[in-house]
Amino acid sequence: MARAPTGESSIARAARIIAAFTADETSLTVTEIARRTGLHIATASRLIAELTTHGLLARGPGREVRVGVRLWELAARASPTTSLRDAAMPYLEDLHAVVGHHAQLGVLDGDDVLFVERLSARDAVINYSQIAGRLPVHISSSGHVLLAYAPAEVRRRVLRRPLPAYTAATITTPDRLDRAWAAVRKQGYAFLAGHVHEDATGIAVPVRDALNDVVAALSIIVPNDEHAHAGIPVLLAAARGVTRTLSGR
Repeated sequence: MARAPTGESSIARAARIIAAFTADETSLTVTEIARRTGLHIATASRLIAELTTHGLLARGPGREVRVGVRLWELAARASPTTSLRDAAMPYLEDLHAVVGHHAQLGVLDGDDVLFVERLSARDAVINYSQIAGRLPVHISSSGHVLLAYAPAEVRRRVLRRPLPAYTAATITTPDRLDRAWAAVRKQGYAFLAGHVHEDATGIAVPVRDALNDVVAALSIIVPNDEHAHAGIPVLLAAARGVTRTLSGR
């Protein structure tokens, strides 16, 4: 395995190149990739060429670089969230049909919520999440659910991080977050009105596996108005359905 003068392997540098892409920026120039990764442009260009040869990256019509189909294929084939998504999809579709806005499935990945599926509508309320997109755990209803049932050391690690506010309603102090997560465990759902955007309310509930461990959060994003609470019962029912499917019951 070839190593750079710094001791970093080619695989590590290739991983940095792939990680330079985001859900919002799926095409980048070689120069931009080099800047984001801290690699010399010649090194970045050489590694990009190799990754392109193997189909892990691809070139666009303007010579921009994007994630290749082969990388998507391998990720989809090996993803541990595939069975979770398959179990959740029928309930997500029913949930989406009832609420008419956003219905989504998220998992905890590091200190973020990673959204593995989302169903939406053209005129739905604003929502910052997207498939394969991330949100900080402290601002989203899915994040509150996932942290409420996470090990204590995970919660402590998150509370040591900067906790920026997205709106005036975003909870950003450790004491208040601890109380919010305790409330989730007591009532069985998270209800966050205006925490990510003033016009939207996020509601999330836990999804459990056969061992009764919380493995995901099922959530809806609806308008921040007096009707928002009406989504709680249907969301809880959908989560019970996903849990039954995952448990084989």
